[in-house]
Parts: sequence; C-alpha cells; structure tokens
Amino acid sequence: MRLHDKKMLLTLSPLALAAVGCAQAEDEQRPNVLLIVADDLGMGDLGAYGATEIRTPNIDSLAGNGIRFTDGYATSATSTPSRYAMFTGLYPWRNADAKILPGDAPLLIPTDIPTMPKMFQAAGYNTAAIGKWHLGMGDGNTDWNKEIVPSANTVGFDTTCLIAATNDRVPTVYVKNGFVEGLDPEDPIYVSYKKNFEGEPTALSNPELMKMKWDHGHNNSVVNGIPRIGFMKGGQKARWVDEDMADYFVGQVKSFIDAQSADKPFFLYYGLHQPHVPRAPHQRFVGSTNLGPRGDAVVEADWCVGEVISYLDGKGLLDNTLVIFTSDNGPVINDGYCDDAVERLGSHDPKNGTRGGKYSLYDGGTHIPLIVYWKGRIAPMVSDALVSQLDFFASLGSLIGGEVPEGIDSENHLDAFLGKTGAGRDDIVQEAQGRVSYRSGKYALIPPYKGPQRNITQNELGNLPQWGLFDLSTDRGQQNDIAGENPELVDSLRANFLSIVGEHYSPMTPEEKLQ
Repeated sequence: MRLHDKKMLLTLSPLALAAVGCAQAEDEQRPNVLLIVADDLGMGDLGAYGATEIRTPNIDSLAGNGIRFTDGYATSATSTPSRYAMFTGLYPWRNADAKILPGDAPLLIPTDIPTMPKMFQAAGYNTAAIGKWHLGMGDGNTDWNKEIVPSANTVGFDTTCLIAATNDRVPTVYVKNGFVEGLDPEDPIYVSYKKNFEGEPTALSNPELMKMKWDHGHNNSVVNGIPRIGFMKGGQKARWVDEDMADYFVGQVKSFIDAQSADKPFFLYYGLHQPHVPRAPHQRFVGSTNLGPRGDAVVEADWCVGEVISYLDGKGLLDNTLVIFTSDNGPVINDGYCDDAVERLGSHDPKNGTRGGKYSLYDGGTHIPLIVYWKGRIAPMVSDALVSQLDFFASLGSLIGGEVPEGIDSENHLDAFLGKTGAGRDDIVQEAQGRVSYRSGKYALIPPYKGPQRNITQNELGNLPQWGLFDLSTDRGQQNDIAGENPELVDSLRANFLSIVGEHYSPMTPEEKLQ
C-alpha cells in the first residue's frame, strides 16, 4: 500500500510497523552510519564528477574508494522538503507544509510518526544531528530564550547541535539540544519574519554595516556584516561568526565521536552549510579557487569531510562506518548576494550538463552527487542505478535490522547502495516548490504548469505549456522534447505518475514564493 497523506501514516496499526528485513547476520557487528548532506552542491562541483576548477580531494577519495552514483536523486529541488523525505521516508509533497521554511517555523516532522533516526534509536544506536537542520523548531510561537520543544531531539536524535534554518536566515545562533548556545539571559533573543524591531538596523536603513551586499531578498537584519532574511533583536553573544561555522561544526562532530563507546554503534547526520549563501568561508580558504566565494566554500566543505573521515580513521572507527555523501538539491549560482559567483563562473558547470538546478522541475533540480563508502567492505565502482535519498530509511533499516513501517514511500535498495546490483528504482516523483514531475527509467516526464521560465536566481524552472518528455540517456541537457513523437509512451507514463500523485497534481498549482 502507499500512503497518500500524513493522516494515513498516523493511523497505521502497530502490526504495520513490521521489519522489512535484515541484511546483516545477527552475530555480525552492525556498522556506524555517517550521513553527510551538503547544501546546494552540484555534481559538477566535485572532481569525482569531472570538475576541474575546484579541488575536492577528500570527497573524491570517498568516490574513488566507494560507489559513485551517476543517477542519484533528491526528492526535491529545495532544502526543507528534501530533508523531510530523507528522515521520514515520505514524499514531501504529501505534507502541504513541507516547503522552504523561515527560521521561526514550527517543527515540520510530526512527533508521533516513525522516522529514520527513531528507527536507529530503537535498534540501539546513539543518534546525532549536527549542522544545518531547516525542518523547523518549536511550536510556531518559539521563545528562543527557553528550551525549544519540540525539536530534532523529539523526532529521534539523542544529540543535536543545529542552525534552525539556513545561514542566510535569522536567528543566527546555534541551538544545542534545544537551547541556544552562549545565550546571555540579560540580552534575550527576539525573532520576526513579519516586521523589524524598533530601532534595529537593516540592510536598507544602515547599508554601511554590510561587508557583503545583497542582490535580492536579503535586506533585513544585518549580522556579522551580512544582511539576512528575517528580523532579529538581541542575543549578541550567541550570534555565530559565519567564517568560523565550518570549524565549529567539525568540532561538534569530533566531540560526538569522542563520546561514543565500542559497545554501541552510532548514526550521525552531518548537515554541511556549504555552498549555500551567504558564502563566507574561513580566511584560510579564501582564494582557493578562481571562482570566488562559492568555489572557495566548496573547498572548505571538502576540508570538513576530510577532517571527519580522518578523525574516524584515527579513532579506529572508519572500518566499521558506512559513509554516505550527498547534497540536498541541485546547485544555484546567484541565490541572493553579490559574491561574484556569476561573474567568475567561467566554464565551470555545477549542474554537470543537466538542465535547471535548484528550484527546478528539470533534471538539474534533483539530480545530485551521491557517494557511498565503506572501507574494505564496498568495491570501488561507478553505478548508474537509479537511486534516491528517499530510500535511505528502508535501505538502512535493512542493513541494521531496524523496523521500517509499511506504507511509506521509501523502498529497500540496499543492494544497489552497496554495489551488489546495478538495479535500483523503477521510478520516482520529484518536487520543486510545490510542483511535481516524474522520472521513470531513462525518461523524465514534466507535466504542464503555468508560470515564468526562470525565477529571480535565473535558474530555469521547467514550467512547460504541455506535457514534456525527455530521454535522459541520450539528452542529458533536456534540449529535445520527444512528447509529440511518442504519444502512447506519454499516456503510459502519465497514468503511472497520476496513480502515485493523484490530486496532488494540478496544472494550476501555484509556485511557492521565494522568500
């Protein structure tokens, strides 16, 4: 059975929560699992996928000694819904609230549904979420000066150290196990996404405070010389310094690893903030590329990965740690700041020959880097299996003998993720700002939607006047719409697509407004 809305999941009987299988023998030591998710990183940003303008030796090493997937997908072309699907095993479009969230949004994941981290907990794992979250915190009326509940800790993570949303949104503070870290009670934090606080400077009222200029959308509160989305007052001692964020989170990851014991495995989600805007890498990475801050931020992200992998190795934990590296959605170049990303792009192609990118129904919106590494356990290879982040839940559940609920969208493709088969998914539904499309085998089917060809970032959106069909095996860049030549194939794929999405597809679905 398929779940067609969140309500159905909440009514599943206990008997439905049955284990889908165990790939490991009972007496075999279960692996640690490290899930690293970059932010707005494209396949073409990595040397392993052909990049020449950016050096990424640490990520390339994972790919060269593990499995590099050429047909790996996120479920969504934006961050919040993509991560929602990863942790719940549900298509994000089944939840109407699964869209790009402001920094003061309530927790998106219902606290009473199964989640992947809860599965790991129940299987005896220590669980942690460190880095970018962007799935909401609190109940919608959050007091940042008290314990924030519900939170990531409520949905399956024992240890958390997170940013509430993105590094361009307020509040610009770290939230550790439900509490703002370093908060001075004499200087309370206030956050609003509706109006500014009286007397507080913004990018519009006090442009002299900016060390980074905004291009679109980022003209509210200025923190660390960088204009943000949203308004914030107070919490001066708790505010982060963007240039130190990479080191801070690497330190938090190492601290979590230090706290682990040999008798209990761990599941660690590490959400990198790079190369999401604002791109403010530490000074030691500035000038690492000729691409400006965006390229330098990718180099910084690669360093973060290298630090963590090296630390695991030094602790004697790497041999028994399954590492997954991926990105939440496709890339974007100009996402709201004047950082020379467009001007210095040159021949560098973050989309790796695909069309669209972040926000798009075209393939580049969700076609992402995906690498699986397990030292000494996985033979190095390149796989063209169709795989999705949606399937982490069921597949990892099979690996550790965890209980995976029936009726979710996640499928068990553990053999594909471990390189034991070249067969993956038959099909998958993709989402971009509330709109959906379909990938089946080598074909991409885009239904008609009204709307502009590009948004303010200049990424193509994939809004077509009629059903579009593309053969990705021969037309990676989706330049040749073959729908008119293949009416029977379109009819067949459309029927399959509509059988999954049902009423969730309408050509009149409004595109979510960028904020």
